[in-house]
Amino acid sequence: MRIGVAGLGVMGAAVAARLMEVGHEVTVWNRTPGKTKPLVDAGAKVAATPADLMSAVEATITMLTDGAAIDAVYNGPKGLLSGDVKGKLLIEMSTVPPKVPLALAPKVRAKGAAMVECPVGGSTAPARQGKLLGLMGAEPADAERAKPILSQLCRRLEHCGPVGTGSSMKLAINLPLMVAWQAYGEAFAIARDVGWEPKRLLDLFVDTNGANPALKNRADMIVTMFEGRDPGPTTFSIANGVKDLRTMVETGESKGADMRVTKAALTGFEDATQHGFGGGDGSRMSVYWASRKKS
Repeated sequence: MRIGVAGLGVMGAAVAARLMEVGHEVTVWNRTPGKTKPLVDAGAKVAATPADLMSAVEATITMLTDGAAIDAVYNGPKGLLSGDVKGKLLIEMSTVPPKVPLALAPKVRAKGAAMVECPVGGSTAPARQGKLLGLMGAEPADAERAKPILSQLCRRLEHCGPVGTGSSMKLAINLPLMVAWQAYGEAFAIARDVGWEPKRLLDLFVDTNGANPALKNRADMIVTMFEGRDPGPTTFSIANGVKDLRTMVETGESKGADMRVTKAALTGFEDATQHGFGGGDGSRMSVYWASRKKS
């Protein structure tokens, strides 16, 4: 199948690579053209504009930063919807407030195209392995149409309901993880004067009921950071955590929820970003906060 991917951050690039690996003809576009090179070198085609991308494919996946980027890429003068897109499929996979896909869907349908939102849980390694958690919001017929593509990216694919429900569920499932990184940092701060080596400390924590799978998967990375060594590439940054936590607070409050724990975690992530750690992996919060003194 001819599939386009617009937005080549770490996740968008991983999704494009996975689609190529399973046999699709992939065309890519990114606002910063240099990011297309590794995929082009691997056999992808490149489009000069979102409109060119859309005209070259049967379906397009977008993974973009925020609502403003989505509006520009879809609705701009050379955007995805600027040409004849009748009958084509658009799969929007960004992590954004539900109001963003809810506003976009009527514009897509007015052009005769189909839209499915499907934000995902997981990082770059699961994306490359086709083991993401997909959270679709779509009309039933559109969801069925998107399933053959999304099933090649996801180990589990849930149709949550109409457009907007996928975004709500994505924010919901990510919220405990964001709060947990802050909580682990505070827990490690309590334990720091015990005098244990980082590996012994993490070995204990991952053997408790409070350990989530992310802590277990990143235990070695956290030990490496505690020891002052390079933990390797970031898969989900603290700065992205700030963006998502703000979206969680906004969305929760719009539904009448009291988001006090999320707000507290947000202040921690903002503090880390202000002190130069925004580019670090989200798990670095547990290391940063463990050594931070009360102000």
